[in-house]
Amino acid sequence: MTASPRPLWLILAPAIFLILWSAGFAIAKIGVEHAQPITLLAWRYGLVVALLAPVALFVRPAWPATPRAWVDIAITGFLIQVVYFVLCYIAFKSGVSAGGVAIIVCLQPILVALIAPRFVGERVSLAGWIGLGLGLSGAALTIWSRSAIAAENAFGLVLVVGALFGITAGTLWEKRFGIRQHPVAVNMIQYGVGAAVTIPLALLTEDTTVSWDMELVAVLAYLVIGNSLVAIGLLLAMIRHGEVSRVSSLFYLVPPLSALFAWPLLGEAMPPLGWVGMALAAGGVALVSRRAKPAPVPARP
Repeated sequence: MTASPRPLWLILAPAIFLILWSAGFAIAKIGVEHAQPITLLAWRYGLVVALLAPVALFVRPAWPATPRAWVDIAITGFLIQVVYFVLCYIAFKSGVSAGGVAIIVCLQPILVALIAPRFVGERVSLAGWIGLGLGLSGAALTIWSRSAIAAENAFGLVLVVGALFGITAGTLWEKRFGIRQHPVAVNMIQYGVGAAVTIPLALLTEDTTVSWDMELVAVLAYLVIGNSLVAIGLLLAMIRHGEVSRVSSLFYLVPPLSALFAWPLLGEAMPPLGWVGMALAAGGVALVSRRAKPAPVPARP
């Protein structure tokens, strides 16, 4: 029997996903100019839950069958939606460039590929260590090269490294304990965790005043619909159709694409040596990603 051709949307999905993801770094940084970082996240998560709630009522997805399954989904949501996002957004607010955040957190596939085998007692391959070296060298070179234009905030860079470990921990937890669940149910739980933590945290720690204008409305629309719903929906659809390897093979393009978007949107110019660093980091991630199956969950902006 001849295999049916892939639909056009599935062919285009990896490229659309990566464009939405890459632009999200610069757009999130624009957002923190209008609101404190945790406040912005509280609005983002609250709006996502508000949009997903009627969908869940209509679709009536199967919810996790055991308390352990609920806890595992919630832990993954906490590590990604709270630890990763909160640290990234505070780093944006502290002055770290969108390209700087992107290149550090997009080393996640390397860390996942190096750490995950420890759970099954395998040795890390030579290619894995070479990929790690290339990735770290490229990230360091890119950040150093930008110091001639605007030095990155040291405190912010520490936060981004923490975010990198947060997204890596979330991915590893999902790899080890995650089970197949309906995407609407998973998103409702994980974004619900994000809202449940960030709303009171913003009220307790920040001035929750928001500078509302059309730019912020556009930013929230992009982060809620483009990143949280469309991009995640495409990712889950590609996983269901066995296309996740395409995301893995293109994932190393996220840092340079993020830098390209940050140039016109934020005026963050990347010097020539920075592009060399991007290429080194991309080579490291590509080397590891092509050997890692299944692909890691991408670092979300």
